[in-house]
Amino acid sequence: MKLLAAISQHGLGHLAQAAPVLNALRVLQPNLQLTIWSGLDRAALQSRIAGPFEHRPDAADVGLVMCDAMRVDTSASHAAYREFHADWPARVAREATWLRSQAFDRVFADIAYLPLAAAAQAGIAGVAMCSLNWADIARAYLAELPGMTEILVQIHAAYAAADLFLQPEPAMPMEDLPQRRPITSIAAQGRNRRDELNRKLGLPADHKMVLLGFGGIGYQGRGGLPEIDATQWLTPDNWPAENRPDIISFSRCGMPFLDLLASCDLLVTKVGYGSFVEAVVHARPVLYLDRPDWPETPYLAGWLQRHGNAMAIDEGLLFSEALGELMQTLWRQPRKPPTPADGAEAAARHLLAGQG
Repeated sequence: MKLLAAISQHGLGHLAQAAPVLNALRVLQPNLQLTIWSGLDRAALQSRIAGPFEHRPDAADVGLVMCDAMRVDTSASHAAYREFHADWPARVAREATWLRSQAFDRVFADIAYLPLAAAAQAGIAGVAMCSLNWADIARAYLAELPGMTEILVQIHAAYAAADLFLQPEPAMPMEDLPQRRPITSIAAQGRNRRDELNRKLGLPADHKMVLLGFGGIGYQGRGGLPEIDATQWLTPDNWPAENRPDIISFSRCGMPFLDLLASCDLLVTKVGYGSFVEAVVHARPVLYLDRPDWPETPYLAGWLQRHGNAMAIDEGLLFSEALGELMQTLWRQPRKPPTPADGAEAAARHLLAGQG
C-alpha cells in the first residue's frame, strides 16, 4: 500500500491519535510506503511513528491559531482561514493532480480536510479519523465573521467527501456526517520507569511526581507553581525557569513523554483527547484546566469522569497553595483501573479496506 497520511499540526493530539493507527497498519502491511503531510516537524513525527516515511512539511488545514494552549486567537484564525481558502477550487484541483502523480492508494486524514477534498476529486479512497472536525470547531469561534459561511461549507464538503469518518471514543457527535463510524479509544502506551527516574533525579521513593503536559501548543502559565512538600514537578522544556530543585524539565529526565506519564503520580493538563485518553490508559489521576469555550469539552470531560480519577480546576488554582490539597483529594480516591484503548488496529483494518 502507498498511503498519504495528513495530520493536523494543531498541537500534538492529532499525532497521538494517528500514530498508533499508522504503527498498527505497518504491522499489517510491512511494505507500507508512507508519506506524511503535516506542518509538524519531522522530529515530532518520528517520536511517535515507527518506520520510514516521506515528509511533506506544510499545513494541510488551518485548525485554529492559538494565543497559548488555553486561548484561541479569533482574529488571526479568521485571517488564516481566509488565506487558506482563497481560490479554493483551484487549490483542490492542484492537490488532486499531485495525489494522482504520486499514485497513492489511500488518503488518511486526522483531520486535515484539503487532502480529503483532493482525494475525492482524484478518485482516491479517503478515510478521515478524529474525535472532532474543523468545521464544527471553526463554526464555534468564527461562524459570524465575514466570509466564513462559504468556508465552513467547503470544509464540511471535504469531510462529507471522505468514504469513511472514524470517530475514536470519546468523540463529538458529528451527526451531519452520514459516513461516520464509532470505534474504541486510541492511545499509545508508555512504560513505568519510576525506580529508574527516582535514581536518575536523586528523589526519595516516597516523593510524589506531578507531570505537566499541555500538548504541542505552548503554555507557560500565569504564575509560579506552588511548592508542595515531597512533591516533584516535571515540566515542559519551555516552562519558565524558576531555579527550584522541585521543578525539573522533561529533557533532564531523558525519557519519552509517555514513559514519564506511566511513571508519574498525577497529570496536570488542559482539556484534550490525547492527554485524557493516555492518562486513563495508564490509570493516572488528572487535574485539568477547564475550557468551557472548547466545543469538545463536554464529551471529553464526561468520558474522563466516567473512566478515570479527575478534577477540573480554574487556571488560577494551578498557581495557588490550595493545589496541594486538591492533589491529596484525588490521591485519596479509590483508583479506577486502566481502560484499554485498542481502536488503532480496527482503524488500520478500515484503512486497508478503504471503506466501511
